[in-house]
Amino acid sequence: MQEVIVIGAGVVGSAVAYGLARQGLSVTLLDEGDRALRASRGNFGLVWCQGKGFGAPAYADITARSCREWPGFAEQLQAETGIDVEYDNRGGLYFYFDVAGRDTRQQRLNAVQQQAAEAIPFSLLDREQLLETLPDLGPEVLGASFCPLDGTCDPLKLLYALLSAARRQGVSHRTRCRANRILVGQDQRLEVETTAGTLKADKVVIAAGLDSDRLAGQVGLKVPLEPVRGQIMVSARQPERLALPSLQVRQTREGTIICGDSHEHVGEDCGTTVEVMQAIAQRAVRIYPFLADIQVNRAWGALRIMTPDGLPLYEQAPMHPGIFNVSCHSGITLAAFHANQLANCIADGQLPASLASFRGDRFDV
Repeated sequence: MQEVIVIGAGVVGSAVAYGLARQGLSVTLLDEGDRALRASRGNFGLVWCQGKGFGAPAYADITARSCREWPGFAEQLQAETGIDVEYDNRGGLYFYFDVAGRDTRQQRLNAVQQQAAEAIPFSLLDREQLLETLPDLGPEVLGASFCPLDGTCDPLKLLYALLSAARRQGVSHRTRCRANRILVGQDQRLEVETTAGTLKADKVVIAAGLDSDRLAGQVGLKVPLEPVRGQIMVSARQPERLALPSLQVRQTREGTIICGDSHEHVGEDCGTTVEVMQAIAQRAVRIYPFLADIQVNRAWGALRIMTPDGLPLYEQAPMHPGIFNVSCHSGITLAAFHANQLANCIADGQLPASLASFRGDRFDV
């Protein structure tokens, strides 16, 4: 039985580890614990397709494929673990406020649809159509684009479900275990030096978030990653008022309303700022004016894992083809893809040509 070490136990690493174990491999999942800067904990919880892959058809394709697999993926996790990840796929909205915004949105979605191999359906809804479902909509909203592949989940419950399912599949989940170095042993097997000793394996998957660049650099991979902070505020529980989610505002199953979608280049600062929170609140109130009277219960900041072009990194080390790097900021949306197709490719030992555009050498100029 082939042995695999997956470094990183966030949503990306846990999904890959779960998928590899389902393929019959012996998997050890290294989890640094609370010291890691986990994007999984600060996620907005969107399973989102529309608009992704503009100018990057391969990204549009894997995103659409993953979104289509999400219903069965969520059901499978619940069947194996009893954990409901609160997946809801009623579709999602992107609001615009004027004719120029509408036209720009339509052009972008048309371009993605024409370039992608996967069918990516969307429609434009005018204000009257939106009011049928969202009577609390603000007067400035002209309309929205709608994609039936979009949805939401609870990101923490997804992470717990993936870890639980992975353990049930036989994954050895080692907590408080930091990977320090990757090397090739005298017997030509891969070795990972950790804070808990040295481990050996036939394959190593680097899915360590912002720490991936340090580890990947040791094996000749270029992984240019940057932390991008996003701030989120969460309201007190409300009766259901938002039937559909958007990139900026959504209501959870428990009734809280989440507002966010900031993008800040501030290094590894996970804090919150009054200025950004004000901007988030103003945008949310512009869409739904009733939010001005709703109490905010909590707020936080978290770091996204971003490449210079915003696309994932999937590649093998040229000198050590048993070493794979998996880095992306869309870990929730792509969780089904990572657990299914990507894990299958890693188990087979070869990434397909369809993923060649996600290699790190695309940044070589």
